[in-house]
Amino acid sequence: MTASTPNQNKVILFQGDSITDGNRGRSDDPNHILGHSYAYIIGGKLGNEYAEKGLRFYNRGISGDRISDLYARWNEDAISLNPDIISIMIGVNDAWRTMKGEPSGVTDRFERAYRHVLEETSEVLPHTKLILCEPIILKTGELAQQWEAWDERIKHYQAVVRQLAEQFHAVHVPLQGAFNEAAQRADASYWLWDGVHPTAAGHDLIAKQWLHIVEKSGLLNI
Repeated sequence: MTASTPNQNKVILFQGDSITDGNRGRSDDPNHILGHSYAYIIGGKLGNEYAEKGLRFYNRGISGDRISDLYARWNEDAISLNPDIISIMIGVNDAWRTMKGEPSGVTDRFERAYRHVLEETSEVLPHTKLILCEPIILKTGELAQQWEAWDERIKHYQAVVRQLAEQFHAVHVPLQGAFNEAAQRADASYWLWDGVHPTAAGHDLIAKQWLHIVEKSGLLNI
């Protein structure tokens, strides 16, 4: 695969589940292609600030995906795009199916499948930079009924993401702390309306935290 021309036409790919998907368009319509998630906010801000660089943004989040689903479509929705930067946010569906005792959640494959994704990416796209965003929840909606169990599982996933980021030299974007602090300003449902899915304010909070951490890392010196 040929690398992008230096400082031109860089490709930034957002990957994940419904939180990333944001009801994104499935056509070439640029008005809807990034959806209405944090990916749209980030893409708009960076696209404006670095217009001369010709940045290209792709959103390939799919609602309902677990990390194993991500891995199953990694060739088509990641490798084939030859991205310069891949940002991943995943985990709540892995937790949901396990917590609900669904057949697809009998075996928790979160860490194993996540590692497969990163190993394959590092092998096939060694120059691609990785950004790993931790999954987030807040105590509201249906999650409040089993909060201790949900909290324990998501904290485990967050630790896995942090460890994998370190092992694969990725930028780690912690989000839970920002949402915990935000929940002191307004009800949890103001940020994650059902404890999992962000509102417009929640997506903006993710985008601001992402930009703060990623810009500080130097990854956006493009």
